Amino acid sequence: MKHIFKYLGALLAVVLIGATFTACSEDDAESANVGLGIKTFFPTKVVTNQPITINGSGFDAITEIEFPGGAKVTNFEIVGNDMVRVNAPAGIAADGGKIVVRTANGEAESRQSLTLGHTNVTGFSKQPGEEAAGGELITVYGTDLEFINSVELLDPDSVFQLIDHKDFYRKGTSNLIFRVPKKDIYDGTFVGYLHTYDGQKIALPELTYNPAADEGHWETVRTSIWKNTGSDEVNWNGTYRFALEGHDGNNECIAEIPQEVWEKMKTETFFISFKPTADWYQIRITNGWWDTQWLGKDNDFSPNNMADQFIDNGDGTYSIQINFGDDPLVGTLDEKHLLFTGSGYIPLEIYFEEEVWVGGGGHMELIKTSFWKNGGSDEVNWNGTYRFALEGHDGNNECIAEIPQDIWDKIKTGPFFISFKPTADWYQIRITNGWWDTQWLGKDNDFSPNNMADQIIDNGDGTYSILINFGDDPLVGTLDEKHLLFTGSGYIPLELYFEEEVWVGGGDGGSSDIDIAAFTLYEDRSANLEWPYFPSWSDNSGKLRIMRGLGDTPIETLGLTTSSKFVVYKEAGTTGQIQFNNPNWVDLQAGCNDWDGSAETIEVPITEEMLKCISGEISDGWSDTAIILQGDGMKVTKIVIVP
Repeated sequence: MKHIFKYLGALLAVVLIGATFTACSEDDAESANVGLGIKTFFPTKVVTNQPITINGSGFDAITEIEFPGGAKVTNFEIVGNDMVRVNAPAGIAADGGKIVVRTANGEAESRQSLTLGHTNVTGFSKQPGEEAAGGELITVYGTDLEFINSVELLDPDSVFQLIDHKDFYRKGTSNLIFRVPKKDIYDGTFVGYLHTYDGQKIALPELTYNPAADEGHWETVRTSIWKNTGSDEVNWNGTYRFALEGHDGNNECIAEIPQEVWEKMKTETFFISFKPTADWYQIRITNGWWDTQWLGKDNDFSPNNMADQFIDNGDGTYSIQINFGDDPLVGTLDEKHLLFTGSGYIPLEIYFEEEVWVGGGGHMELIKTSFWKNGGSDEVNWNGTYRFALEGHDGNNECIAEIPQDIWDKIKTGPFFISFKPTADWYQIRITNGWWDTQWLGKDNDFSPNNMADQIIDNGDGTYSILINFGDDPLVGTLDEKHLLFTGSGYIPLELYFEEEVWVGGGDGGSSDIDIAAFTLYEDRSANLEWPYFPSWSDNSGKLRIMRGLGDTPIETLGLTTSSKFVVYKEAGTTGQIQFNNPNWVDLQAGCNDWDGSAETIEVPITEEMLKCISGEISDGWSDTAIILQGDGMKVTKIVIVP
């Protein structure tokens, strides 16, 4: 059975730091007996005082470590026979070289070379004199930024506090992002500082800092684990069987789940949503061998058993909250899988829900959305392993994953990223199609340490990323038929993902709504919107326009997505409809109506077509109109955007 991975929510971040150092194979286990030797070390570029981890064998008896340029260290931590930790000393040669470890009886030299770095800051996302709100992200640009280990800012009592590098939003070689503390920040103007391992103190721009407003709220955030792309009804079959990644030996599961997500499912609360296909349905949560059932034998969910545990989602679907706790089922899942069976329903989604605090004032948030993660460790060596197809286009069953149509279109038209882990000092990355006849950026234009290296993002944990934007490249026209292939040598692909800035709105009595009055004008530009509003089909007041560029924060900068929505508030008892049109008067959203007068709010999902209007991709050719509102009858008291 084809494995189609569709992780569309903001999935859990994969913690890669330290992965380089984990002994995973029998060969590694045996290395303890092969004498003194250096296998690898990380990082490979350092500055003075930079922590380094060296892996190898025979380390129990180490007495000295020598760095390029003759700098010797005798103060280090022996973690075990195969690992030692040490801080890089002063005096490392500018041109780098090998590391040598010594014992009383011999020495061993690294195969890798160590290089010396130097942090150089070239700019900031904030300029002198600008404001920085509590909770806002600030980006630092430059080179060798991975050596910045803290940010120094004033607290509310004018005392300098340090934000440790572990709390940075992102730390890479060419850009670093940190978040201004929401409340624990001085209310006023001052200069903060960046600190590096080797003692540099680099001034930030002089900014006016404002603590976040007191308003805010807890928001429930859904993180999708799996979504159903089909419509197969459960009828006491084994269709909806899920395995731990790498444990579906018979290729019988509908999806494999990454280890960190699987462990969270076994130990924490998650949900399954479903749609009944009959008045009577029966849901059994068991393992793939049918021998251990959650909550005990014959304890199925149905309209007359544990029905009080069903969550009515209000749209004809329901959810069940699952927390295995100490249930005997948990101990069987790694080997025997997780199965949802029974009759009379279709599983829709498996997901987590977590409460996240959204502070007042609002800010742009950088959101990472993964659409494929590597479940194995196969190294690329000019092979066709990492081949991806549009869903339904892998006729020869040769691709590692199929990508849903909406994600595939986004890959072809917008920027996305691939992260990877080098397995050697030299690596070569080619982005081409599965027929090898069209390459992104042209023939022989591979990424490597000496070609387009400035486009390789150092993630600061031994992994790297490449930003990919095909634009009008000839490769794009070949992908539907010929697939997308990452090949080359000396690396392992880890993840394919998007990064988007999303507006997180401020609190207002527990709401993050944005009033559209800030972005609206009447057709004759005479006045902003006033409430109540009576939609009309023809008169001037009815031809209301939402403008892209109006207001202090233009609507196109809010980072809206198809998870966003408009909410129309109306006076109960009034009937009618309101219609959302594009700038050319084509209907964008039908069914926004209330014919019996019972509704007080009507939700309107923001569609892809609406987003095109908001971004200006669809326009009337002369104005910055995004959406035109019309309608009749109802008394509208407010319209808001929920980002």
